[in-house]
This record gives sequence, structure tokens and C-alpha cells, in this order.
Amino acid sequence: MEELFTLGNFVAFLSLTSLEIVLGIDNIIFVAILSERAQPHLRARARSVGISAAMISRILLLLAISWVMRLNETLFSVAGRGISGHDLILIVGGLFLIGKATREVHESLEPDPEENGLPQHVSFWSVIGQVMVLDIVFSLDSVITAVGLVDSVAVMVSAIVTAVGVMLIFAGRISEFIKRHPTVKMLALSFLLLVGVTLVLEGCGKEVDKAYIYFAMLFSLAVEMLNIRASKNKKIKKS
Repeated sequence: MEELFTLGNFVAFLSLTSLEIVLGIDNIIFVAILSERAQPHLRARARSVGISAAMISRILLLLAISWVMRLNETLFSVAGRGISGHDLILIVGGLFLIGKATREVHESLEPDPEENGLPQHVSFWSVIGQVMVLDIVFSLDSVITAVGLVDSVAVMVSAIVTAVGVMLIFAGRISEFIKRHPTVKMLALSFLLLVGVTLVLEGCGKEVDKAYIYFAMLFSLAVEMLNIRASKNKKIKKS
């Protein structure tokens, strides 16, 4: 127990927590968008349960790390390239994310006329189910990063729990912000599409530097924040 509180473990804890928060950004965005599909009085609960499920899936995968590492073993070959269980999870998860984000974009831009402009709500457990499917995919990168950075399982679990706590604090604010600004929602969905394509490429053996993706996301978000600020200033001047 004393080893857990060493300076080295503390630095590792801070580093891993920061990485877990960064890796969880796409998860938070996905949960925020999906939770809006639930009935208004269930949205906060859907966000909390969805993010808590992410924490549980990460910890379970962490404790079953030997099984996770075996996912890299080749199951079959396609065009001379071996396909592992890890690859299959990335490909299926990426395709699911592409399909879901595309559908959200379509329904936002071209709503069904039969709905008379009213939002279409889905069941609480349908939202949670979709969140958990993507949690497994997002958790793989998170767990593999944790194992590569830290040796102590206690430090890994502590970092994951702390990162999820930060997600729970900010998920509601992010969700409300996305709801107030439809352009930000489109930007977030575009980002999720990009993440989905990246997952499929990685599953097919193409390495993609995620630093480029996060830079593109932050740059686009910064430009959109300037647009929102400029729009507010115009409204103030008119009033």
C-alpha cells in the first residue's frame, strides 16, 4: 500500500489521468449527443449511467488485461493480412460510429415530416445500450494506454475513476452547450465521423496519428467559438 503513494506513482497517476480525460473526450461527446434522444427527465440520468458504464468497462478490461492482449492474436487472414479480435472490434465499432453519426446528421438537417417537427425520443435503455457498445471500443485504447504507461494496477484504476469523475462533472455542461448551439453539434458529429473512419483504418492496419485528429478538432472548435462570440456581439449591438 505504501508503494501506491510514492512520487513516481503520483506522477504516473497525474499523467495517466490527463491522458484518460483526453481519450474520453470523444466518449463524452457521444454520450452528450445520444442523451438528447432520451426523454427530458431522463437525460441527466442517461449521461451519468452511460459514463459510469464507461468506467466499469475500462476497469473490467484492465483486470482482464491478459485477455485484452490475446485479442492481438490473428484469427484469420484477408488479402494476406492477419485480422485479430482487436482489429474486428475497431472495425465494427468504427462502422457503428460512422453509421450513428451519419444518421444523427441526417435527422438534424432533414427531419422526418411525419414527426411534425417534434423531437423523436428513444427509450432510456436504448441510449444506454448504444453507449455501452462504443464504450467497449473506446475502452480498448484507454486500457492499452494505461498498461503501457503504468505498472501498478491500483494507480491505473485510481486514474480511470478520477478521469470518469471529471467526465461526470463536465458532461452535463457539454450537453447543454451542444444543445444551445446546433452548429457545435454538427461539428461534434463531424468529429465522431472522423473518429469512426480512424477506427476502421486502424482495424485495417493503417496507423493514424490521433494528434492530427485532436488538433483538427480543437482548431475547428476554436474557430466556432469565435463565430459564436461574434454572433453574440452582433446581437448586443442590435439591441
